[in-house]
Amino acid sequence: MRIQNFEDVISWQKGRMLYVELAKDFRASKDYAFQDQLFRAALSITNNIAEGFDRGSDKELRQFLIIARGSCAEVRSMLHIALSDGKINKVRHQELADLTTQISKLLTGFIKKLATGDR
Repeated sequence: MRIQNFEDVISWQKGRMLYVELAKDFRASKDYAFQDQLFRAALSITNNIAEGFDRGSDKELRQFLIIARGSCAEVRSMLHIALSDGKINKVRHQELADLTTQISKLLTGFIKKLATGDR
């Protein structure tokens, strides 16, 4: 099946899921700077996938996917800080970190697929 729009991209779907899950745990946080940065990084994953996809060229899409992957790593880094600060427990940290790892792997696969010219 050929991907028709960015909503069909599995890494975008999982990125959206990640944002929803993060909101459950951090929406009520009083650490507004942390919360803002975490949500911005999570939104950057989905928004870069969307923007890159609709740019129309594989070269631009690849660059935006690389940025999205970097944002995914930023979220994962912030989750480690959240665990250290007691904002989330170990189990929840692992669930969310695993989701970021899945997204990163999907993005890496998509980036490699673009190198073969198969969008």
